[in-house]
Amino acid sequence: MKRQNIRKLFLIIALLLFPITLYYFSPVLIINAGLNGIINGSFIMFLLMFLLSIPFGRIFCAYACPAGGLQECAFMINDRRPKQGVRNYIKYVIWFLWIGAVAFCYFYKGEITGVDFFFQTDHGISVANIYTYIIYYGIIVLIFIPSILGGKRVFCHYFCWMAPFMVIGTKLRDLLHLPGLHVSANKEKCISCGKCDRSCPMGLEVKEMVKAGKITSIECIQCGACIDLCPQNVLYYKMRPENKNGERDRNQEVRAR
Repeated sequence: MKRQNIRKLFLIIALLLFPITLYYFSPVLIINAGLNGIINGSFIMFLLMFLLSIPFGRIFCAYACPAGGLQECAFMINDRRPKQGVRNYIKYVIWFLWIGAVAFCYFYKGEITGVDFFFQTDHGISVANIYTYIIYYGIIVLIFIPSILGGKRVFCHYFCWMAPFMVIGTKLRDLLHLPGLHVSANKEKCISCGKCDRSCPMGLEVKEMVKAGKITSIECIQCGACIDLCPQNVLYYKMRPENKNGERDRNQEVRAR
């Protein structure tokens, strides 16, 4: 459980820093930057998310996302498993429309005129006046209300414009057969207690994936909660894919607690 306490501490810090970092995750500011031919902070952050996801999957969501921290606070009100399936594809529709707009703005400008990580911030701070406070609290409501209505991290599942960057990075890693952090399972040891399902902050059906021997959902954020709560040590981290027989490779196991 030490790992989970550390993870939650990081999320709380990320949430407390959100008034400073808001614009560095902005899907709107990057469009304005594109019209000016500027590589801004959110452009760089989205690129870093993509690059980080190649070796570590969606670990940013688990440890550093302020929206994730806010949603986990909402667990006190609603910790039900969210409805998934086709609803999870809403964020990809949002992402494709948005990334198309971003690409158009940069192509329309026709050149990159500079790099300004602090573009349109007040000395690096995002929320610094009445106007930006309105934006900030509007985003808080936009994230928090769906979470208390829909369940665990429902904003991540349905609406997050950042998640697809990490999904693409993870899929690219798998396509190229590169090593990367993922959760695997020794299904023979599973006693079907269901603790993994209850512990998952994304509300995934972990037990069903355990039966298949590997956590295959792209919605997994590599938080390790299922690993830490499993009484039988069924689940574990790996940096390599399963071998041909689907057996666990003990040399690649990661059990840091």
